[in-house]
Amino acid sequence: MTALLEVGGLSRNFGGLAAVSDVSFTVPESEILGLIGPNGAGKTTVVNLISGVIRPSAGRIVFAGRDVTSAAPHRLAAMGLVRTFQSTTVFPARTVRENALRGAYLHSWPGFGQALLGTAAAARKRSSAAREVEMLLEEMGLQPVANHVAGGLPYGFQKMLGIVIALAARPRLVMLDEPVAGLSLEEADQIRNVITRMRDRGVSVIVIDHNMRFISGLCDRLVVLHHGRELAQGSPQKVLSMPDVIAAYLGKRNAAPLHP
Repeated sequence: MTALLEVGGLSRNFGGLAAVSDVSFTVPESEILGLIGPNGAGKTTVVNLISGVIRPSAGRIVFAGRDVTSAAPHRLAAMGLVRTFQSTTVFPARTVRENALRGAYLHSWPGFGQALLGTAAAARKRSSAAREVEMLLEEMGLQPVANHVAGGLPYGFQKMLGIVIALAARPRLVMLDEPVAGLSLEEADQIRNVITRMRDRGVSVIVIDHNMRFISGLCDRLVVLHHGRELAQGSPQKVLSMPDVIAAYLGKRNAAPLHP
């Protein structure tokens, strides 16, 4: 299977500290990859490197057949590689619908000149973006609150809105950093169903989370990091039963497997 994303020998040093060292993995089309590990393992740093937020000290990142190791975040997003963050990143004073349009305008913004002149092409692009957003809001269960100010929504709704913004950008690969942190079991199950539908539509997903129930029931494959290095790769059932992985999380090698 052809890889959509290839990460090879990825490393990042901050002064004398090696935050990530020689990490390599691939993500094919339509796969959900879990990037897991204890606190401080380097997971978010890897996502920041892939998304262009920071530059690697060494290694190579290839997306859709193109070397994007030094690409800026907005260039990557335009190519279809987008990400969410640990904390919600909505505009709190704007409505849910207005927030969702942020993502859609990544590919549907008519340009300053056309927008200023109010051309027919500009109107068509805005109309197309609006239709896509309405469908996403309906699918994700946010249509009833579409006109509500985002900052007044419960935390779970804001998490869902962050995913809607990412999906509205028409991603080929989306990276989700702790999408169910702080959510109830019911809310986490809803997010899991949304991510599964994303994969079924052909979108690849990298997800970071500490919720092993969520991860084991969602991901096709796992990559485990520990002290910035790759510790294991494989299916959730295999990886979460490995003594080295259990020891990294629990500090002991003979504990029960991490998956439920």
